[in-house]
Amino acid sequence: MSSRGAAGRSGMSDLTTDRGDLVRFDRYGSGPAIVFVAGAGPYRAMDPQTTATARGLAEVGFTTVVHDRVGRGESPATGDVTLDRELAAVAALVEEVGGHAVLVGHSSGSSIALAAAARGVPVDGLVLWEAPLDEQEDLAKVQGWHDDVTRLLDVGELAAAAAEYVRDMPAEFRAGLEQMPFYPRFVAQAPAYRADGESLVWAASGNLGELLGRELPVLAVVGEQTFPVMTRAAERIVREVPGAVSEELAGAWHSWDVPAAVERFGRFTRDL
Repeated sequence: MSSRGAAGRSGMSDLTTDRGDLVRFDRYGSGPAIVFVAGAGPYRAMDPQTTATARGLAEVGFTTVVHDRVGRGESPATGDVTLDRELAAVAALVEEVGGHAVLVGHSSGSSIALAAAARGVPVDGLVLWEAPLDEQEDLAKVQGWHDDVTRLLDVGELAAAAAEYVRDMPAEFRAGLEQMPFYPRFVAQAPAYRADGESLVWAASGNLGELLGRELPVLAVVGEQTFPVMTRAAERIVREVPGAVSEELAGAWHSWDVPAAVERFGRFTRDL
């Protein structure tokens, strides 16, 4: 994997994964490493919350990385953005920060973080923020949803594919998303959501602890104000992953409170 510096925001760099994808990322601070893995949709330019959290952690003694996932933001991609390509990016970022790190997954980034750990990426621990891994979503249902999204992507129906991707989210979440200024970009980068779908199908295919296949500290976190599905998912993680714990943290409707996240994510990492 190769890496080169780039002009621009503090600590901005590029790397090229072993699958040939260019990934742009911001790196902050020094100390134990934390790599953020966004869910479907977010990229650095529209996600100041994650950047603020990464900067806050850097100020208290951590190396942090926030990247544009493959096919999003400033990480361009062509063809099908598969889970394998996404995991190669995570592996390259972990290598970039010294060869091991805590992964902080947000939403479907949580299932990608879990899959990275299961694939052998040298992960020290996982923080899973509102992972959409409800046990009520059985494999047949998740696979059917993923197939529907993929079918629309295959014929170039990006707007329909983006809408299908969030079809099972609460109505108020979908309505709010469609009003966001970045929604056209959310639609345009829909081909990159294949990786998220693949990771969610994988996570629905069995017991999470067995899928993970290794002992690993795991913290499942939900906001104080959230959707019931997120609480059920955290309960599933604790039940299925040996030693996993769950907590409620200041935050609302799928977003965390930055000071609370800095304190808790930092404490989790220091305690490993």
